[in-house]
Amino acid sequence: MNEEQLERYSRHVLLPQIGEPGQQRLLAARVFIIGAGGLGSPLTMYLASAGIGHLVIADFDHVDLSNLQRQILHGVADIGADKVSSARDTIAALNPGITVTPLNWAPDDDELNEQVRLADVVVDACDNFETRFAVNRCCVAHSTPLVSAAAVRFEGQISVFDARDNASPCYRCLYSDASSDGEACSQVGVLAPLLGVIGSAQAIETIKLIVGIGESLAGRVVMFDALSMEWRTLKLRKDPGCPVCGTGKPQALQCAP
Repeated sequence: MNEEQLERYSRHVLLPQIGEPGQQRLLAARVFIIGAGGLGSPLTMYLASAGIGHLVIADFDHVDLSNLQRQILHGVADIGADKVSSARDTIAALNPGITVTPLNWAPDDDELNEQVRLADVVVDACDNFETRFAVNRCCVAHSTPLVSAAAVRFEGQISVFDARDNASPCYRCLYSDASSDGEACSQVGVLAPLLGVIGSAQAIETIKLIVGIGESLAGRVVMFDALSMEWRTLKLRKDPGCPVCGTGKPQALQCAP
C-alpha cells in the first residue's frame, strides 16, 4: 500500500481484524454487483469507499425521477442516463483509485456465468426472482459466495449463501419457483432509508467474506422491520431436495435457465 492508500484506509488499518493485510485483500478483490438501484446504491458506495479494487456493476435500466427518492448513486443531472454510467461517475468522484466495469445489460447465460466465475463475491441487489435464481445457480456452480437481500414497504431481509461450504444452503433452498410472484417496490412502495440499512448490511457481509473475519450470515436469514426497529434471525438449513444444490454441485453451463 502506498502513502495515499494508508491515509485513505487508515480507519480500516487501525482495526486489528482488518489491518493492512485485510485492506490489501480488499484492494485485490473483484466484486460483481447486480443492480444499481435502491440496494445497489448504498452497498456500491460503501464498497467503493472501503477500497474494493474492482467493482463490476450490471444494470440495464435508466435513471428516472422516481428513482431519486432512494437511489443515492444518482442525481437530477443523471436522469435519462444509464444507471451503470451514473454509478461509475459517482464512484469515480468518491474513490478514483478503484476500477469500475459498468455492464449495461440484463445478463445472458454466458455473460452471467463468466462474471460470476471471475468474482470473489457476488452481491444480489436486483428486484426480480428470475435473475436471482439464475445468479444463484451460477454461484453454486462456481462456489462463489452470494450476498443477497431484498426490501419492500418497511421490511428488509439479508442472507449469505456460501457454496464453498457443502453444508451451506443456497438461495433456492429458501425460495421456490412459486415465490416468483413477489411484490415489487414499484407496486407497493418502499421506505427510502430502509434500503440504506439493508444495502449497508450487504456491504458489511461482503467485506467480511473478502477479509475472512467474523461470522457470515450463511445459514441464517436476518429480517428487519423498520416500523418497530426490530431484527429477527431465522435459521436456514440446506434442502436435500433442492434442485440446485441438493443433489451435488451443478456444472457451470447449467447456471442459467
